Order: sequence, then structure tokens, then C-alpha cells
Amino acid sequence: MSVSYRDDAPLGADDPTPAPDRPAASAARVPLRVIEPDGSARGGIIVLHESREFADELLRLMASLSSEGWIVVAPNLFHRGDVAEGEGVFGPDLFDDFDASFDWLVERGVFPDCTGVLGFDSAGTAAFQVATDRPIGAAVSVAAPGIIEPITVRAVALIEAAPRLRAPWLGLYSTDDPATPADQVEQLRDAAAAAAVATLVVSYPGLRHRPDRPGFDDDDDADVDTLIDAQTRIFDWFDAHLR
Repeated sequence: MSVSYRDDAPLGADDPTPAPDRPAASAARVPLRVIEPDGSARGGIIVLHESREFADELLRLMASLSSEGWIVVAPNLFHRGDVAEGEGVFGPDLFDDFDASFDWLVERGVFPDCTGVLGFDSAGTAAFQVATDRPIGAAVSVAAPGIIEPITVRAVALIEAAPRLRAPWLGLYSTDDPATPADQVEQLRDAAAAAAVATLVVSYPGLRHRPDRPGFDDDDDADVDTLIDAQTRIFDWFDAHLR
């Protein structure tokens, strides 16, 4: 049984003074969606997401992770109010929000090497960047774009950053996703292999590798098998590396 609630975490003291169009209270604290296990936690997972709303599928995934013993924390990356949905949050803002979530977990007894990060789409790219710059235990990116060219001026191309990965990283992709062409995914696989940590890139046919999105055809055995495999890999990656 999991417990779901909302909280917030203070940004670091070095956070710049809010711009005039940013509400001061919003800029000073990061709103969090939290799902905790009922009992002792074995670690924490920070979920980065690119929407202001939580799809039911994403909430179910977060609850499932929590049922495995993880404190799941999802910061609102759009709390500053000046980022268009779908553009993602990168640069200092991303790391400020991540660090606030990270510190929130540390205050609850979670060790850095027992903290993971999970992201989807552009937030998967954000999770990848976090894994190159922060001392965490593991990272998972699902359908992360920006492989060859950065998706924003504040991001870095994944193949450029891949050799600098500091945390074990799992990337889940589709061979049919135009945002992440299969040949680029292959280049990313090769680049990630140069990292000093464990990496794994998995490509699936179709688009059913997204446990954060509604099912396409629950009667299609291939769809169901793909979804189960993708979700199992996410769980197993955190199980293996968050110790």
C-alpha cells in the first residue's frame, strides 16, 4: 500500500532572484508529487516529466515503483511559469529543481547512491543530463530525443554527453519513433558504451514501450509483451543499481 501526497522543497541558496514575471513563492520552492511506500523505504526515484498534469498511466507506474519500496518524487518542472509545455526544462533550472528533490530525499534518509532518476521524452533527455552531472545511483530515459542535435540551446546532444555518464544508464527507444531515428539510437548505443559505468540501450518495434502512456491495443499480445518487458527493465535496472 502506498501513500500519495503533495509537498514542496526549497531551492538552493544560490538560486538567482526571481524575474519580475515569476511569482517569488513559486520560484523559491519546487512543488512535489510524492508517493511513498507504506513502511521502510529502500531508496528514492525522482521522476522528471514534461507535462503539468500526471496521466493515470504515469501515476500507476509511480505507485508500482513505490510498492517496490521506493519513495517516488516528481518535481513540477514548470513552476517558474515561463516554460512552454513540451519545451522541457534544461540548464541551471533543471539542476536546481533536481537538487531540491534530491535534498528532500536525503533529509528523509535516502543515500545518494540509492537515488535514481527516470524521465520520458524531453524529460528523458533531462534525466540523461542529470546522470552526467550528479552523483546518483542509476538513471532511465524513455524515448529521449536530442541524440545528434541538442533539443534546446540549454541541452547537450546525447552522443556528445554519453561518454561522461556518471550513473548506470538505461535507454528505452522505439525503432518506429521519428523523433529518435533508429540509426541515431545505434550511434547513441556506441557512444554510451564508452562511459565508465554500465549502460544499456534497448529498441522496441512499435510504440508500446511507454508505460507512462495509454495502451494502444490491450488485446494485441505483442503490445502487451512489449509493455511488460519495458516496465520490467525499468524496475530491474533500479533494483540492480540502487544499493
